Amino acid sequence: MQLYMKQKVFSWKDKFSILNSYGEDKYYVEGKVISVGKKLRIYDTAGNELAFVSQKVVSLMPKFVVEMNGQEVATIKKKFTLLKPKYLIEGPGWEVQGNFTSHDYEIVDKGTVVVSIHKKWMSFGDAFELDIPDENNEILAVAVVLAIDAVMDSQERSASFGD
Repeated sequence: MQLYMKQKVFSWKDKFSILNSYGEDKYYVEGKVISVGKKLRIYDTAGNELAFVSQKVVSLMPKFVVEMNGQEVATIKKKFTLLKPKYLIEGPGWEVQGNFTSHDYEIVDKGTVVVSIHKKWMSFGDAFELDIPDENNEILAVAVVLAIDAVMDSQERSASFGD
């Protein structure tokens, strides 16, 4: 299953659609305008909450938690490394591999691809293509990708403030 995620560049809060391969809305993502740490909710087209992604701000390195049906199902942690970013996904035991700076990476489970992420470069705003072979992993995979994207986005913003 291919999904397309395009985030709006100029928005007071995080709010965008995730489209299926036919260009139809499949999910909605909405964040809080003012909150301590990033908080994102994933909804289906009927308005039912499917997942909640929240940043844990009392942490040395960026850390996000994914909840589904009121249960914590995954923790995404950025590991401290000198060369390239590394993420640990606790819960499902997934691993992240690839090139984060070019937004071209995969999340794998024991060698099997859970989701492939590719950034679309010739678009206004951030646009990503997610290829998720097993539909059962779809919501959790989207939530994990959103958490990783939030870490990369916050680091890009903090780096640009230093210029």
